Amino acid sequence: MTKGLIFDLDGVIVDTARFHYTAWRELAAEWGYKLSYKENEQLKGVSRMDSIRKIAQWAGKDFEQDALVKMATAKNELYLNLCESLSIQDVLPGVLRILHDSINKGLKLAVGSASKNATLVLKKLGIIDLFEVVVDGNMVTHSKPHPEVFIKAAQSMGLQPSECIVFEDAQAGIEAARAGNMFAVGVSLDMLNGCDYQINNFKKITVETLLEKAESLK
Repeated sequence: MTKGLIFDLDGVIVDTARFHYTAWRELAAEWGYKLSYKENEQLKGVSRMDSIRKIAQWAGKDFEQDALVKMATAKNELYLNLCESLSIQDVLPGVLRILHDSINKGLKLAVGSASKNATLVLKKLGIIDLFEVVVDGNMVTHSKPHPEVFIKAAQSMGLQPSECIVFEDAQAGIEAARAGNMFAVGVSLDMLNGCDYQINNFKKITVETLLEKAESLK
């Protein structure tokens, strides 16, 4: 029986992907490299340090670890400046309804995100109090597709992984949810391989439908 819902942050609750892309693109431009949208899509759900390593590789650059850390810090500062404009109006359509309906049904809610800024973003959106648990990049050792972030979220809610539904917009996140023995819902216009169920967005979906889908596959 499903008792908890775990949400990725970027691309599921709020679209800050554009902020990440702007910040990464500015950083890459300093190396004389033009980061494409397609490449940026490959960074979804990937930790900051792993992302900067990927971009450096694409750009044909070889930096020492200290330099990479410094660059990642500079990127994060750019990103945080862009996040200052966030408000509850930026929560993606249908998400608030799903959150409130889930709470009314007695379900526990958590966020499981690779972002180290998840708490800050949720506070800016004004919805952090809706979640019992927030597990972010500061609290895990392994990046998605490793299931650590979702396993910790389930444990922090006092639930078994099999009692949780995970909502993800990235392939790495879907793989992480499945590796953690959780029902994986893809939230994307693009096809995500391996998800148990996929929706374009939360506009028309109901909590009842999600619970029925999860139970039908157990």
